[in-house]
Amino acid sequence: MKVGMYYTNADVCLEQQPIPIVGESDVLIKVVASGICGSDLMEWYRIKRAPLVLGHELTGEIVETGKNVSQWKRGDRVFATHHVPCDECIYCLSGHTTACVVFQEKNNFAPGGFAEFLRVTGRSVATGILKLPDSMSYETGTFIEPLATVVRAYRTIGLTPGDSVVIYGSGLAGILFVKLAKALGAGTVIVCDINDYRLEMARKAGADCIVSANEDVPAFVAKHNGRLADKAVICTGAIPAAEAALRSVDRGGTVLFFAVAKPGENIAIDFNPYWRNDISFKTCYGAAPLDNRQAMELLRTGAVVVDDMITHRYPLSEIGSAFKTAAEPTGTLKVIVAP
Repeated sequence: MKVGMYYTNADVCLEQQPIPIVGESDVLIKVVASGICGSDLMEWYRIKRAPLVLGHELTGEIVETGKNVSQWKRGDRVFATHHVPCDECIYCLSGHTTACVVFQEKNNFAPGGFAEFLRVTGRSVATGILKLPDSMSYETGTFIEPLATVVRAYRTIGLTPGDSVVIYGSGLAGILFVKLAKALGAGTVIVCDINDYRLEMARKAGADCIVSANEDVPAFVAKHNGRLADKAVICTGAIPAAEAALRSVDRGGTVLFFAVAKPGENIAIDFNPYWRNDISFKTCYGAAPLDNRQAMELLRTGAVVVDDMITHRYPLSEIGSAFKTAAEPTGTLKVIVAP
């Protein structure tokens, strides 16, 4: 079968691999659509494991099941996720599911979503596969995982109707934060970015205000919201964005580090004003099975519409071009690869 092999962001090429052998408790999926995630483009994060086949936002059709698999059958249209928790450790039982060691270290995909076929193994067969609603396209289904990370993020910071939100970074994740904030009844939603194209995409997605990162963003937030924001969400690893976000949140508010800087890049923080003003710092990583189910329901009902976010489609044979396009902030938001 054909696979898209990742070496660096600039070197992703088409190669051949054997179709994975299906074990007694495994499932083989014919991949129909796979999205390029922003994390796929984080070279510092990916290159240490290269060469490898990436792709974890995928949908497809089950073409083979092991003899011990009873809940799935040939022909099922499905979404599959690469990591699932153990549901038994102290982190899972206390609600910190994505901090589970099994979740973070056990990959149940072979080889990855940028391939013609994908084998799903282990716990992911039971808890990491969802049957797509008949009304949902394969392309829409590729948004389940990225939207699920946003679902988890807003639950983590306790977003409530009427809360004002400022979002730093309007790539795919930032736009999903806008769409879900509006769906959940948020108040004023302000988006900051350095790229005019993505700011315009944020406006079309429902942002009440957009602002260039070259401006005094905290002052802009205070002016257009009447005060600083209840929630500040950081969707970029840029240090200046994080520093501005820390100055954009009101008393009693929360700063969410959804994205972080590269290892070794640090932010100097004087905690005194945050301590006095009851401001919280939160982080959020990944999505658990519950988050995926909730995201799928948001997509199924149309509460969050994502098809307008797809800007490019590529066949697997053009995987290198797909990655180059995805890395370009102007004119690009979501790139779908169709094996």
